[in-house]
Amino acid sequence: MALATVGAAQVVRTADLAGTFLFAVEGALTGLAVGFDPVGVIVLAFLTALGGGMIRDLLIGATPPAAVADWHYAAIVIAAALVTWIFHAAIARVPDDLMVALDAAGLAMAAVAGTEKALVHRIHPLVATFLGTVSGAGGGTLRDIAINQVPRVFRTDVYATAALSAAVIVVVGRLAGVRPRVGAIVAALACIAIRMLAHAYHWHLPTVGRAGPAG
Repeated sequence: MALATVGAAQVVRTADLAGTFLFAVEGALTGLAVGFDPVGVIVLAFLTALGGGMIRDLLIGATPPAAVADWHYAAIVIAAALVTWIFHAAIARVPDDLMVALDAAGLAMAAVAGTEKALVHRIHPLVATFLGTVSGAGGGTLRDIAINQVPRVFRTDVYATAALSAAVIVVVGRLAGVRPRVGAIVAALACIAIRMLAHAYHWHLPTVGRAGPAG
């Protein structure tokens, strides 16, 4: 196996597991906020942490998905959900900016892992950027649908755009011959920076307003 492929596989696994933990905590916190019982909290943590990656794996033909084939993913989700349940009072006191930073880190890890895995499976670079974005935003979308909310990707400033930015940087780095680990670090930092700046300064993409009723 080529050295670049080995490096990319290591990046995928590391980023995937890190993103899984961060998103699982976020999903568990959401479950607590809406009043779910422990089982509901774990289920929502699973959806948030693993939903995007499972969609990605099914689309690229990597079956069974890593979240099913590798027990480490399930163990991380359960551990994160239990830690969140036990220490929810302390976690609730964490500053909002820190929670946004953790969410941004999870988004970055998932987007990087998704893009790298798509490239490893020889998906066209253009399509790989969108699969990376799906990996980052897909789990949160499923979580929001499960609790009957408009998905965050449609209502939060520059969320999917941050994931897309990370995916593009990974692809450009691979095409330019940059080592996978270096490209992943740069992409993740860029995603986190964009997400945090968008939150701090209320950046958003332009939209077309709905026309009011005539007359």
